Amino acid sequence: MAQFINAKEDLVTEALDGVLAAAGGALSRLDGYPHIKVVFRSDWDKSRVALVSGGGSGHEPAHAGFVGEGMLTAAVCGEVFASPSVEAVLAGILAVTGEAGCLLIVKNYTGDRLNFGLAAERARALGRKVEMVVVDDDIALPDLPQPRGVAGTLFVHKIAGAMAEQGADLDTVTAAAKAVIGKVASIGMSLDTCTIPGSSKENRIGAGKAELGLGIHGEPGVEQVDFSTAMSAMGTVVDKLRGHAEGQAVAIVNNLGSTTPLEMSVLTHALTEAGLVDHLIGPAPLMTSLDMHGFSVSIMAVTPAELAALGAPVPMPAWPGMAQVVTPPVVPLPDGLTPIEPIPSQNPKTREIIQKVTDLLIASETKLNTLDAKSGDGDTGSTLATAARALQSSLDRMPLADLTQLFPALGNELSQTMGGSSGVILAIYFNAAGDACANGATVQKALVDGLTRVSQVGGASVGDRTMIDALAPALDALPSGISAAAAAARTGADSTAAIHRAKAGRAAYVPEENLRGHNDPGAEAVALLFDALAREMVT
Repeated sequence: MAQFINAKEDLVTEALDGVLAAAGGALSRLDGYPHIKVVFRSDWDKSRVALVSGGGSGHEPAHAGFVGEGMLTAAVCGEVFASPSVEAVLAGILAVTGEAGCLLIVKNYTGDRLNFGLAAERARALGRKVEMVVVDDDIALPDLPQPRGVAGTLFVHKIAGAMAEQGADLDTVTAAAKAVIGKVASIGMSLDTCTIPGSSKENRIGAGKAELGLGIHGEPGVEQVDFSTAMSAMGTVVDKLRGHAEGQAVAIVNNLGSTTPLEMSVLTHALTEAGLVDHLIGPAPLMTSLDMHGFSVSIMAVTPAELAALGAPVPMPAWPGMAQVVTPPVVPLPDGLTPIEPIPSQNPKTREIIQKVTDLLIASETKLNTLDAKSGDGDTGSTLATAARALQSSLDRMPLADLTQLFPALGNELSQTMGGSSGVILAIYFNAAGDACANGATVQKALVDGLTRVSQVGGASVGDRTMIDALAPALDALPSGISAAAAAARTGADSTAAIHRAKAGRAAYVPEENLRGHNDPGAEAVALLFDALAREMVT
């Protein structure tokens, strides 16, 4: 798998240099590359308790991304998924620890415990006051004697960091960190494993499956479960977390790496619907696992003081802040935008035609998406199918017996339910056709007038590789009968395969070789529609 890296050996140091470059001077590093990779606050004066954390890289923005006022004082970074050495941790401790002392915040992995633990002993031998806490928030493997430390570690960073920033002493900060650790629970789910730079990807999660409770280094989870929807996935996670946060609770919604922001928002909605927590941190990539396509949720019951510490603002852009879970306010549409509902009327034949045409568009969703993927973003079929389903659900309130009302009603419905430019184009088309009908035009003339208006507004004409290449000849042939119109639409749609340079629509931005030999999906949809009309009216 291709990745934006240079040499594998330089990956972590170059990444840290990128973090430093973007920090505007707020962060410094020790001159110990490549073996000692320590990032710390440039403004640190050692008068307060220092917080040092870290571990293997690959979890960005953790840990260097959370170095700053109100959180970590320093981050000690190892190679990808590898603990930093004792010398590196000791260097970090010595660089930032004054008389107030230092708290090491360590995730519960053997390498981290040993290296941070021995570094703490050596620092104490040198006269430094050092305490260490170990985070073990992962509940995926309930019988594991040493639970792993995962994204719940960030609760410790934030609460202990806020207290240290306010001047609390080492014993107070340590006690607060231990209290947090005793209350935090985390579990994750992923649809895919991560890709370790320079290694082959392990494809152990099958199609239709998700892995529950896998580790942040890609370790196998407790089980593979059937995957269907975001709601069911979050429901499985929530069921594991229930009982771990009584009273007022906060959740960290963590992106494990490559889950899109859109997916993370859907998952967050599912979490809030479950009623498990009162406040949210995220969704955001906070403690990732390289490019893992998954998420984790960490929850914690909080005291008022802990809630205030979690809500205290910090300057690091990687920290998303905390928000209260509320019912979002919904405001009525402004005057003039509320759709005017037509007066329903019945026409069984018109209803049957619309029903069969929309059924065809729904059935053609995959075919049109596949065709659109050659020349666009692969969503023409889905866009038309969504509009078709909306039309079917609105048939009972449509003025089916009056074309002067039906055409604009169709246009208004499509403008609200059909995404992208297609909905606007068809809204213009049907509204113009309705105006023409109201002025006494025949159906054929009204439809031609609608197409003329679309060409004027949209700028496309025959030969530009759009739906017009099928629609225009079909309307021209309509006086000769619906079969002739369907044949003309098919010829027009097929002609677009030979148009290698689109002049309008999204295909205008696509290289010619992508268009060659493939029908325009909009024109193909028109041809399919006229073919369905012809079969319906002939029979």
